[in-house]
Amino acid sequence: MHTLMLYKKFLLTFFLISFFSFNSCGIWKPADAKKVPTNASDRVKKNMEEGRGFRLGSIGKNSNTFQFASSNPLWRASLEKLSFAPLSNVDYAGGVIVTDWFNDGSSNEQIKITVRFLSNEIRSDALNIQIHKKVCNTQNNCKISKIENSLNSEIRFAILKKATQIKKAGLDKTKDKIGDVNLPKNF
Repeated sequence: MHTLMLYKKFLLTFFLISFFSFNSCGIWKPADAKKVPTNASDRVKKNMEEGRGFRLGSIGKNSNTFQFASSNPLWRASLEKLSFAPLSNVDYAGGVIVTDWFNDGSSNEQIKITVRFLSNEIRSDALNIQIHKKVCNTQNNCKISKIENSLNSEIRFAILKKATQIKKAGLDKTKDKIGDVNLPKNF
C-alpha cells in the first residue's frame, strides 16, 4: 500500500515537471511555409534581421572578416584605433575593450588602455578611456599607476572621429543603394 502511494506521487511529480518544462517556451506556433525561406543562409539572414540570434562566423566565402558587432561604429572604430596593441579582453556584451600591457620596446614602462562603452551613440560622453602605466625596476618590482592626461582625450577623440567616418560611409552606401529618392533631411 505504501509503495503504491509513493508510485502515484512519483507519477504525479513526473507529469507536473514534464508539463511545465514542455510548456515553458510558450504556446507552440506552427511556422508558415510561405514566410520561412527554404535556403539555410536566407533563414540565418532573416533570423539575424529579426534579432533572433547571433553569428560569430565569417561574412562571405573564404572571408577573414567577422560579423561581430559590425553595426556599431563606435565598437568598430575602437578596435581599429587600438589595433596597434595586443588585446587582453574584448567583451561586446559587457561594453569593454582592454589591451594587454605593451611598450615601444625602448623603456621599462608599459601601458594598458581600457575603453568602456557608456552609450552606443557617437557622443563625447559615450566612452570612458582609462590608461594605466606599469614601471618595473631590475628586481621585477613593479608599480602601477593610473594616468590622467591629454592622451585619454586624444584616444577618445580619435575613436569618435573614426566612428563618425564609419557611420558616414555606411550612410553613403545606403544612399547609393537607394538612388535618387527624396530622403528626410536628418538621414
